[in-house]
Amino acid sequence: MSTKTPITVAYGDGIGPEIMGATLQILEASGAALDIEVIEIGEKVYLRGNSAGIEPSSWASLLRTKVFLKAPITTPQGGGFKSLNVTTRKTLGQYANVRPCVSYHPFIDTKHPNMDVVIVRENEEDLYAGIEYQISPEVTSCIKLISRPGSEKIVKYAFEYARLHNRKKVTCFMKDNIMKMTDGLFHKVFDEIGATYPDIQKEVWIVDIGAAKMADTPEAFDVIVMPNLYGDILSDVAAQIAGSVGLAGSANVGEQCAMFEAIHGSAPRRAGQNLANPSGLLLGAVLMLVHINQPEAAEQVHNAWLRTIEDGVHTYDIFTEGVSTQKVGTKEFAAAVIARLGQKPNTLKPVKYAKRPAAAPVEAAAAAANTVAMELKGVDVFVYWPSRDANALAAVVGKLAGDGLSLQMIDNRGVKVWPGGNVWTFCTDSFRCRYMSEGEATPGQVNSLLQRIVGAGIEIGATQMLRNFDGKAGYTLAQGQ
Repeated sequence: MSTKTPITVAYGDGIGPEIMGATLQILEASGAALDIEVIEIGEKVYLRGNSAGIEPSSWASLLRTKVFLKAPITTPQGGGFKSLNVTTRKTLGQYANVRPCVSYHPFIDTKHPNMDVVIVRENEEDLYAGIEYQISPEVTSCIKLISRPGSEKIVKYAFEYARLHNRKKVTCFMKDNIMKMTDGLFHKVFDEIGATYPDIQKEVWIVDIGAAKMADTPEAFDVIVMPNLYGDILSDVAAQIAGSVGLAGSANVGEQCAMFEAIHGSAPRRAGQNLANPSGLLLGAVLMLVHINQPEAAEQVHNAWLRTIEDGVHTYDIFTEGVSTQKVGTKEFAAAVIARLGQKPNTLKPVKYAKRPAAAPVEAAAAAANTVAMELKGVDVFVYWPSRDANALAAVVGKLAGDGLSLQMIDNRGVKVWPGGNVWTFCTDSFRCRYMSEGEATPGQVNSLLQRIVGAGIEIGATQMLRNFDGKAGYTLAQGQ
């Protein structure tokens, strides 16, 4: 008898308990060696006053087992409730989200019968850092964080995944024609790390045209690596054009702990009706079995599922007259998969999993911050100016310069409006005033400036220090500057 692997299981909300029950039945029948610990997460925990949706005792289980099979949950509407998925991923260092998006033509309707794309998404930073502010009555802000260590880890993971799974190409999607510093860093890291994998093809696409190409010709791609927001959106798009979001599972992988789930939500309208398709969670569980090095069970379950799909035994969401042979509920679908354990598909390509070799952790390069020369050059001050008159604002804040700092420009939503602004530029009530020093500025100079602005009765919404790094500007110009 093989040693059982401890895993933590959460049944979730909505359809979660039904699809988790079906998934665990199939795993047990396959002979998967699992020692299951059950925790409660989600709506009931939120409504008990826990804004994170997970109790400390549940964290203890995750830290102990390091493997989490999670059904979808419901986050209550209204403010104050944090996304449990984001919290779990970031707390447990699950920096890589992996979503295989495969078509199952001709048994599942799709316009892309040869689609087999894996999207590897950075999972911890970008806009999903969730750092937001309201800086004036009319303007809000969300900070996009892209770090070199975070980019290095996810890009290296994508290339290692491609090599392990015999994939031939890794493509990077980003938008560095606009976000030259954040997405520019992601692109630069991709080029640097890609050069160390001569056996794998590399390509780069701007995300908008890349997304259009993926939607039209997904067979042109193999593994795609992206920052967090793009990856979240486009992995759902990829799953849908492959056939159905309801069929896609996902893995969230870190150095210590991994979480496996379906990519769809809890669908409370379908709960308790024996209708839900458990396929997404089941395929997430297959990824889990591969991760915990139980390839035989993973292979059995995946091939039995393929055979079930091929035999036309379908739940309502994928049932198609003339293609499907039997419309079944959640329980009946699970029974059909169990009945086919040990079988392989005839038309669809059977899967084959092997033991994962022991691998060194995918780590970022050693930090080099202590070798970088940093020079303070000035400060951006976001101020509330409800009259929306940039020239009037400049007349006031320009007089507050001095002590080595001069007012260089004023912009509104990134567009220069002083000096020489265009009268047609629409302005909100939040303006950015950029003060610069000819030489190196000091924190004391900046603090004195801010005190003068506040003393003049002007509301400051936010500030941002402007620095050079090794002589290169660590900030961008405004549009038109």
